[in-house]
Amino acid sequence: DSGFFTDLQSRSREKIVWFPKIYYQMEKGLLHIRCEITMGKYQEQLLSLEDKLESGLYCELTDKTLHDGYIEYTLLYDMIANRISIDEVIAENGGLRLMKNLVWEYDSLPHALICGGTGGGKTYFLLTIIEALLRTNADLYILDPKNADLADLETVIGNVYHTKDDMIECVNAFYEGMVTRSEEMKLHPNYRTGENYAYLGLAPQFLIFDEYVAFLEMLTTKESTSLLSQLKKIVMLGRQAGYFLIVACQRPDAKYFGDGIRDNFNFRVGLGRMSELGYGMLFGSDVKKQFFQKRIKGRGYCDVGTSVISEFYTPLVPKGYDFLGTIGKFAHIRQDGQVACGAKATGTD
Repeated sequence: DSGFFTDLQSRSREKIVWFPKIYYQMEKGLLHIRCEITMGKYQEQLLSLEDKLESGLYCELTDKTLHDGYIEYTLLYDMIANRISIDEVIAENGGLRLMKNLVWEYDSLPHALICGGTGGGKTYFLLTIIEALLRTNADLYILDPKNADLADLETVIGNVYHTKDDMIECVNAFYEGMVTRSEEMKLHPNYRTGENYAYLGLAPQFLIFDEYVAFLEMLTTKESTSLLSQLKKIVMLGRQAGYFLIVACQRPDAKYFGDGIRDNFNFRVGLGRMSELGYGMLFGSDVKKQFFQKRIKGRGYCDVGTSVISEFYTPLVPKGYDFLGTIGKFAHIRQDGQVACGAKATGTD
């Protein structure tokens, strides 16, 4: 009856009796948007705001959580500022830090699937992961059927294979090692139900498989069926024993990831220019994410196992970086450390 609009008596006025409550908070480079959920008429829209928020605010969704009475969207509004350099990539406590705000928790969300065409930065990303894991106590097994960049590591570290027979033998041995460790863990005096390999002080084991699809195309039907069977058992049972797969290919066609193997890769990355079909194969055909292309090497999209797809930048590698020399140096340091530990254990000088 009174207020600012008292001079507009001749016009009809609407009184707003309800509106959705939306709050925002800026914190540590993240934008938190919280929407009240009251079972009102706009509930469905409030529960599916991610596309509008991402494109309207030019942000990337990093998390979406339903709380008691409200839904919270967490967005990053300057994704490229969170890119780190190769020397900042750290593997510790069962996780691998790949961006300032992004960690692949391989202990709880195991197995990685890395896709991307030629020139997308896939090989450098794999080499970055290998270098970071070599700084830990992890054991690595590397397969490169094209006898290309990863195969060159054979000159500085062990367990690198590129021939068909050696690669098949390595996968079989990796599986057998997983089964043996699982049995031995149960006999360990400190074994507790629900605890994993790290609780017992065991080293994680990584099988890094480059050009996976290209390799399967080299095999006979019998050989590929056998290999897929072994890989399926590893992705289904490997987490507890600390046996992890990192698979790289250009496109994850369903016929090369049979029996739901693809769904068990929790960390998924698509680098470089990929088609809508390629993104659908990688993240699922029902994903409503809008994918934008930018001419930045090492850029793509990823899901770290939370079902939230966000923009991703691989760690920066300086021009002319000597991967072979650096990885060889870390391997040498590790070997010296193992020799010293062995000498100490036996009491020799």
